[in-house]
Amino acid sequence: MNNIIALNISTPNEIAKQIAAKVKARRLELNLTQEGIAARAGIKFATYRRFEQTGEISLEGLLQIGFALNALSDFDALFAQKQYQSLDDVLNEQNVTRKRGKKNE
Repeated sequence: MNNIIALNISTPNEIAKQIAAKVKARRLELNLTQEGIAARAGIKFATYRRFEQTGEISLEGLLQIGFALNALSDFDALFAQKQYQSLDDVLNEQNVTRKRGKKNE
């Protein structure tokens, strides 16, 4: 349960901070310094330090950190396709009319 982000988190900033805390915990489990993980990830030390403190980082930087921590497979679950439990679920999904997003005007 430790690896699951709680759904009651209300803001993207809070989620980013929680991700940063999990990355820090993994880094400490591996007995790596901030400088060490930054070097392995190919990002600047200041960028990594800011990430741990604030949760702010580019997607590319986060993926580089994930690679350095051998955790890229953890990203596979993001926006995963719906998993069906039965054939009826598949058939019901096909009968739903597709909707388009609204254009911003």
